[in-house]
Amino acid sequence: MARTTAPNTALRAVRTGMRMKRDDFTELPDCHIRDEQHGGDGLTSPMSDLATPTPRSATVHVSHEGVWLSRYQYHSSSRGESFAGQHFVVVLQHGDRLTVRSLPGSAASSLALDLSVDGAVVTGTWVEQTDPAGHYRGARYHGAIQLLVEPTGRRMAGKWVGFGKDMDVNTGPWELTFQDASTSKTTLDRYNTPPE
Repeated sequence: MARTTAPNTALRAVRTGMRMKRDDFTELPDCHIRDEQHGGDGLTSPMSDLATPTPRSATVHVSHEGVWLSRYQYHSSSRGESFAGQHFVVVLQHGDRLTVRSLPGSAASSLALDLSVDGAVVTGTWVEQTDPAGHYRGARYHGAIQLLVEPTGRRMAGKWVGFGKDMDVNTGPWELTFQDASTSKTTLDRYNTPPE
């Protein structure tokens, strides 16, 4: 049976609203792993016996798509002060995977997060390309993040971890606050500005 692929108009609208070329915008791959691919091959971890699997039929996918306000705090050792980084970000969801990209006009730096959702727990990685004209002169920082989704589904809060300039491990609070479920060009244009 031939499979046709319909254009992803929501993804195209987000990409267009962010003024990005198709090649510059990373689409999530289909990351479904079937249990039968690992059956009896001894590749499962002994720790997997300790976890209680969630039946696929009981899994409820809550949509987190839309525009969120991302806010994190960090300590600058070179300046001896703490600062907050803020971006309006677009969240796209594919199953239990979230792709988060900052709107270019919302901050001088760019932010990208790739996350997976397991119930109320969101885990993944982050990358920030700092402002070329700013204090960190375009340096690229990256690390891990884990957030808890509040019961309302309108806020995620947790911690980030990453390496500093002197190869020290830093950490701090990070939260995402829901703003709008729409990813239309009109909505993205409205949020493509620095947060107040």
